[in-house]
Amino acid sequence: MNRPFSFQVAIERTSFRKLMIAGVIGIVLIFLLVGFLTSFEAKYRLQSSSIHQWITSFSGESLVYVMGMENAYFTQVLSKESEPPSLSKVAFELATSVTPGDIRSLLGRELPGFALYDANILVAGEGTDFTNLPIESAPPMEVLMAEREATVENLEGLETDENKIPTPALTTNGKKVVYIYHTHSWESYFPLLKDIDTSDANQATDSKTNITLIGEKFGKELEKRGIGVEVNKTNMGEELHKKGWNSSRAYSASRPIVQSAMANNQDLKFFFDLHRDSLRKDKTTVTINNKAYAKTVFVIGEENGNYQENLKMANMLHTLIDEKYPGLSRGIIGKQGKGVNGVYNQDLSPNSLVIEIGGVDNTIEELSRTAEALAEVISDYYWQAEKVNN
Repeated sequence: MNRPFSFQVAIERTSFRKLMIAGVIGIVLIFLLVGFLTSFEAKYRLQSSSIHQWITSFSGESLVYVMGMENAYFTQVLSKESEPPSLSKVAFELATSVTPGDIRSLLGRELPGFALYDANILVAGEGTDFTNLPIESAPPMEVLMAEREATVENLEGLETDENKIPTPALTTNGKKVVYIYHTHSWESYFPLLKDIDTSDANQATDSKTNITLIGEKFGKELEKRGIGVEVNKTNMGEELHKKGWNSSRAYSASRPIVQSAMANNQDLKFFFDLHRDSLRKDKTTVTINNKAYAKTVFVIGEENGNYQENLKMANMLHTLIDEKYPGLSRGIIGKQGKGVNGVYNQDLSPNSLVIEIGGVDNTIEELSRTAEALAEVISDYYWQAEKVNN
């Protein structure tokens, strides 16, 4: 009788046990890795801006050396004195975020307030350096909610028209394409307020007489130039108070306001969040053609997905301002890392900017002139872009 053919495989118990243990450990490690990568907030995940920062940390000479590892021909352009990059230094920077030779990268994480100087000067305007970077005030809630008496006579400067604007040749035909809002709506200016201690920049706040007046002026100037504008004047101090949040969460409070505006109006293309710097007058004022203006500065969140597009627009606006009003723009500042927002809701649109207008000591006349200058430059930029798109 024929027996059925059989095939047997002998597996040692020890080898099989090791294989099973390795498989279980491997699966656990994969889950831990995925959990680790996805547990971060969106602003801390790997983004194009992070990669951009790593790449720009290498000098051109170092990149030539890297290419020379594949093709020695590239290294022929280097001088005899040049040396290859230190791999240990690069690894140390990536692992610790500490840059040898730059004490800010170490102390900025340890000393209170020192992280202010961790911002990046992406484009330096006239006189801009690390000693006069924009400063955001963070007053306590009782200060945010305060109602101070306004200097009414100074507010009249908003209504003056030094330069009459002719009827615009181009208009958006009733469409509102620019959205102006104020995440720190409480930010005010000492010359607009009565009986106030001017030694403390945090006291330059008011729930009514504040940066929203400049936003309204800015909007009117854009409309005179044919551009439809929506100006949001929400009392952000009150919004934070309702939610039980402090001023550090202001951008989280303003985010749904912007999202709602975008959902209700598909025509909106540009989003400007206006702020006031806490620096004093000598750092925030410039005289152009014998008239005083409040300086401006653009702030870009380097941790948002639209970083490159936001930076491109800021670059073009800075250049246009510098051509027409030399010295008015302090440049473009990039912010990221611990202690700052790093996004500023700019991930919502590639045409979104934070614009600081003046400091605590600027007068309404200086601010009004700057609002007009900004409107002139941005309208030129807008109509040029429309011409290209059409």
